[in-house]
Amino acid sequence: MKKIKTAVLGYGRSGGSLHAGPIEKLEQFEMAAVCDIDPQRRTLASERFGCPVYENYQEMLEKERLDLVCVITRSDQHCKMACDCLNAGVNVLVTKPWAANSVEAERMIAAEKKSGKKLLPWLPARWGSDLRRLKELKNAKAIGNVFIIRRAVSTFSTRCDWQTEKRFAGGYLLNWGPHIVEPPVLLAGGKVKSVFGQLRQTINPGDTEDVFIAMITMDNGTIVHAEFTISLTDMPSWMLQGDRGTITVEGTKLTMITNVPPRPVESARMSKTVAQDNKTTVETLSADLYGDAYVIYREIAAALKGEKEFPVTPEDALELSRVLDAIRTSNAENKVVSL
Repeated sequence: MKKIKTAVLGYGRSGGSLHAGPIEKLEQFEMAAVCDIDPQRRTLASERFGCPVYENYQEMLEKERLDLVCVITRSDQHCKMACDCLNAGVNVLVTKPWAANSVEAERMIAAEKKSGKKLLPWLPARWGSDLRRLKELKNAKAIGNVFIIRRAVSTFSTRCDWQTEKRFAGGYLLNWGPHIVEPPVLLAGGKVKSVFGQLRQTINPGDTEDVFIAMITMDNGTIVHAEFTISLTDMPSWMLQGDRGTITVEGTKLTMITNVPPRPVESARMSKTVAQDNKTTVETLSADLYGDAYVIYREIAAALKGEKEFPVTPEDALELSRVLDAIRTSNAENKVVSL
């Protein structure tokens, strides 16, 4: 079987572990080259893989016959690098956020169509064990009709890298939005109708947000609340509210409480009737809350070999870019943005 000759462009923390691992170990792939501007990272890659290493990715594209380049660099670099690789006749995987905004996303899609190659957005939370299980429970109407979906991540740590600077497309909306905004929107189903967003810079240095809150209304009426916040106390990572119960997820612990709300008797319209005898179910999810990179790379291999379509299309990623743009616009103009 012909191996997929793959290059990692950006051999940092994510490129060196999350992406390099499957490429190195799965039989479908061959690590053909690594490119990084840091000489120490190039030395590490050379020692690990024994493959050519480059400081300049344009030189790598000229000298190597590649099937796939994985772009794992700063967010502001993704669009140009992806377009250059596509124009060179190479398939491209782009880490999240695949683009700084929807204008860049559209430019990348145009480059893909012109090249005839594949553009693969990296949205691993779609493979998350929490999203998969919640989809099953929602489809089975385990808590009746779901009307609100909340998704939250909290931290009380700081960082001082490029992610804190606007000029590098930093900020937690782009960094965490693919993990926090898209999964509950997918779970809700339908299309995004409107967005109201708020961004704040609280404890991080730099000039961009470390907190975002988005209230998203779907065209089917479901409300999605997505939030990354600074807090010493963790909130549930998921909370689904239905007309027959509630589901919360805390780490790998999923708790479902169900009941049928009683109807007040006609003669006591003003009294409150409280549900009794709740049923509580607790289960433990698998640890791959942000997906299993090896599973995803097997699907990448199948897509590149023409065996099946990759589950995430560029158009999917473009829609996410538009939603993230709308959150930022809503914050800047303090208004609800319709999509």
